[in-house]
Amino acid sequence: MLRARQRVGLGPHANKKMPARLLDGTAVANQIRSELAPAVASFAARAGRPPGLGIVLVGDDPASEIYIRGKVKSAGETGLRADLERLPATASLNQLIAVVDRLNRSDVHDGILVQSPLPEAMGADAERRVFDALDPAKDVDGFHPVNVGYLVQNRAALVASTPSGVIELLERSHVTIAGARAAVLGRSDIVGKPMALLLLHRHATVTICHSRTSNLRAVAREADILVAAIGRPAFVTAEFVKPGAAVVDVGITAIRDRQAVERIYPAG
Repeated sequence: MLRARQRVGLGPHANKKMPARLLDGTAVANQIRSELAPAVASFAARAGRPPGLGIVLVGDDPASEIYIRGKVKSAGETGLRADLERLPATASLNQLIAVVDRLNRSDVHDGILVQSPLPEAMGADAERRVFDALDPAKDVDGFHPVNVGYLVQNRAALVASTPSGVIELLERSHVTIAGARAAVLGRSDIVGKPMALLLLHRHATVTICHSRTSNLRAVAREADILVAAIGRPAFVTAEFVKPGAAVVDVGITAIRDRQAVERIYPAG
């Protein structure tokens, strides 16, 4: 899920409560779906079936459930076939890889998406082993090493979905990327690193920030484009953002502590 806004100010001494322009991700998503629908219909007419996406969800992570609902809904609205395969949190890594292997060999699934994160019990290297097991041609998230290599060389066809969505949102909202200073908060293989590469390929000057970045707020405040992919609610505050910067939050975090909610969203 993308939440984004662009702060509008007159300079470095502008008031922190300056007005902001909301970048409408819902409108952009609707536009993309309407553009894709004819291509999907054309494929279905030629192939005698709609394009098929196999989605694998392990466990019941709340954020993952939200992501998956959105993906299945969007697929249906675009005319895609989306089949959700659920595995319990107690499933073994071998069971998951067996599902991936079956989808690799499927004649009705053109793409495969394994929702992350995976349960910790599967092991620290579980995601990497699952991504390695994907057919690169069906790896719609672009996580297989072959697709990552293509991304590094700027010739990728299958690119990580969330970073791609950020680029679409920025470009369709007429945010200038070329020549901009961009900061990416987070260095994960799934979001942070591909996000930085996509911005770099569009001629931004990119800084990747992480837990050991010195003077993080000062670094972030230099950015014209700030992408938060850090998985911590309300981490980015006004002190991170310079006037005029475009800010995109790509995370979903389930907050069950009422005091935390009230701290982040104070009354009034």
